[in-house]
Amino acid sequence: MVRSQGVRLPPVSEPHGGQSLTIGELAAAGGVGVETIRFYQRKGLLRTPARGDGIRHYGREDVRRLRFVRQAQTAGFTLEEIRELLDLDASEDRSRARELAKARIEALDAKIADLHRARDALRRLARKCGEGSIGPCPILTSFDV
Repeated sequence: MVRSQGVRLPPVSEPHGGQSLTIGELAAAGGVGVETIRFYQRKGLLRTPARGDGIRHYGREDVRRLRFVRQAQTAGFTLEEIRELLDLDASEDRSRARELAKARIEALDAKIADLHRARDALRRLARKCGEGSIGPCPILTSFDV
């Protein structure tokens, strides 16, 4: 078994070495659909292998890259940032990777602050709505343009 990002991968032989993954099997290994694989290929995040016997063959490195992309998306990185992270993964440029992570943390902190403000405002409106005063509900009127 191969370990990648804390996930156990099934043993897979590389192309030309016997058994390999089809695009559907790669998609299943990464928890995505086939169209997502094709989208990532168009964006340059995953390679598009040549067709052997009419079928594209993928290997361990493709699964690792796909999972890397998915986990980076979960962390909030954009596709462009993920492309840079993939390039950094190959070059082992830790300082640039750390800069990208710090920038992502700042963006997440700002988003969290915005969400807290939105939650607090909605709580105030819900409390006013529950007071039972006469007239339209403050929640509904706050959304009225």
